[in-house]
Amino acid sequence: MEFPTVIDHGAPVRQFSVMLPNRSGALASLVKLLRAVAVEVIGLSVQDSRDATVARLVVTDPDAAAAVFMEKGIPHTHCELIVVALRESGPGLLQCLECLNVAETNVDFAYALLPSPKGQSLLALHVEDYEFAVSVLHQSGFKLFYQENLSR
Repeated sequence: MEFPTVIDHGAPVRQFSVMLPNRSGALASLVKLLRAVAVEVIGLSVQDSRDATVARLVVTDPDAAAAVFMEKGIPHTHCELIVVALRESGPGLLQCLECLNVAETNVDFAYALLPSPKGQSLLALHVEDYEFAVSVLHQSGFKLFYQENLSR
């Protein structure tokens, strides 16, 4: 199978990984801090450990979120995600994963986002090679969302 080169369709979705203390209300405080500057969390994955929690966030305005994190001294990193609109939640997920498997592209982690304004199911994927995976999914007919599609 031959895959085309990537055509630039938009800015990749940025995910933030934020280290939070493992205590009651820490995540709510972070979301409240972001809402104070009109940034909404539209995707969330939380990995808990005894002392700290890693919250993975997809937001409507990553530049504003990064500025808040810097201003408040909140430790964070960011990475690029592929966001796929699934036609059907069950079969669509399997088709997407099989497509990436056939192309021998590893998925590092994945989680669902809040539904799009049009009610579509959205899947966030972190893959080993962003551009290659975007090409594979586009060629296979999947609708991808970019940061500008998620900014509400």
